[in-house]
Amino acid sequence: MASSLQWLPKIRNFIIAPVALQRALTAANHRHRHRHRHRHTAVASACQSMSTLNSVRHEEYGRLLPCPSENVLPRNIEHLVVREEGPVLDFIAKALDLPPLYVADLIHFGAVHYALVCPKPPLTATSEEIKLYKEFTKPSVLRKRPSIKGKTVREAQNTFRVTQPDQLVEAGTYVRVHVRPKRFPRCYEVDWKSRIIAVTESYVVLNKPAGTSVGGTTDNIEETCVTFATRALELTTPLRTTHQIDNCTEGCVVLARTKDYCSVFHRKIREKQVKKLYLALAAAYVPCGVMTHYMRPFRKSPKIISEHFIKGWNVCQLEVLECRRVPWPEALVEEKYGIENIDWPNKEFAYECKVNLLTGRTHQIRAQLAGCGAPIVGDSMYMPAVMAELASSGLNPFGKYGKQFESEAERELAAEEWAAKHGKEPRLAIALQACQISWDEGDHFYEAGPPWWAQ
Repeated sequence: MASSLQWLPKIRNFIIAPVALQRALTAANHRHRHRHRHRHTAVASACQSMSTLNSVRHEEYGRLLPCPSENVLPRNIEHLVVREEGPVLDFIAKALDLPPLYVADLIHFGAVHYALVCPKPPLTATSEEIKLYKEFTKPSVLRKRPSIKGKTVREAQNTFRVTQPDQLVEAGTYVRVHVRPKRFPRCYEVDWKSRIIAVTESYVVLNKPAGTSVGGTTDNIEETCVTFATRALELTTPLRTTHQIDNCTEGCVVLARTKDYCSVFHRKIREKQVKKLYLALAAAYVPCGVMTHYMRPFRKSPKIISEHFIKGWNVCQLEVLECRRVPWPEALVEEKYGIENIDWPNKEFAYECKVNLLTGRTHQIRAQLAGCGAPIVGDSMYMPAVMAELASSGLNPFGKYGKQFESEAERELAAEEWAAKHGKEPRLAIALQACQISWDEGDHFYEAGPPWWAQ
């Protein structure tokens, strides 16, 4: 038996219609099977395996692979508490009425997490949810659990990824299942060997394709640059992530071959020994020189920036080295790279900027260029807000005119309202490339080659 903790978030519709999901997955598999005939042996083997379960409701399931080209169903997260000790795969399959093979694939993708003690419910939790939390976190109950001996409750609430389907979970353990992980179909369409820029004893430099994740997401560590580059080079030891660029960005990424060099490169980044240059295709002219903004310290995107200093907000600086006018990419090129049509008013010319990143904030180049009215071509998240500001000057409370706020709560409300003017994260690519990376004063220097819009 399992109890669902619905407070994190309130998504519970999957469990009432597992067959519908299985049919949708199977249909997607059939539609896209012909696109994925030449994969790595291990992946191909997983693709060919089909469920032969006795249950009629599970017999249509065709695994998480091949990967559908589109996410046909919304992502879904389930929060559970274990009542009886047992293998995690059996527990999840029974609790959510899922095919065991599907659960095994979710674990392989890294889409299942656990904590020894379930997290504290928020203020919006129901009385039943609060009761459930108290039932499993009573001191008298926790004292009987050897696994949390010597740990504080806060430490026991830290989450970890489940790595083995036969991993035992004891009563009281919290389990989070990402039933519909974020997928990266682009991984199966790329000639990964052609994207390798350099291979040394310590590291590999990759020209990362847009529409892929460098090292994975919370719910998918299988469809990553690290995984596919390792396979392409036939390495026996998996590559390691040393730094990140956005999924929708292409260009130079350094992957460590050893744990030691991973630490070495991290230190170089901290000590600002690594220099990165970007090419950005902006929808409007951007003046050369140093650009400074202040970014709201908020984990989620879009990132809200201010042209004026705000105490507690993070400083963002970049330097625009060059800005030249070029033709806007042709429609066929935009279609090839999945560039979304945001109805920007003037598509005769775009402006290719070479940018030196002085600070390394998430979405920094995207947010700062949008902040000066020149969003990146195809950036469906930041371009809508710029268009809203163009239609109604002064709409941005953190823009040129800078609204005065009487309280921090009022500022936060304004930030949320402005964030609502933004769009969704791009599906595939935007016109942004990490074109150069160098370190040790240029002793190690690599370039990505022409960006997609210039090929």
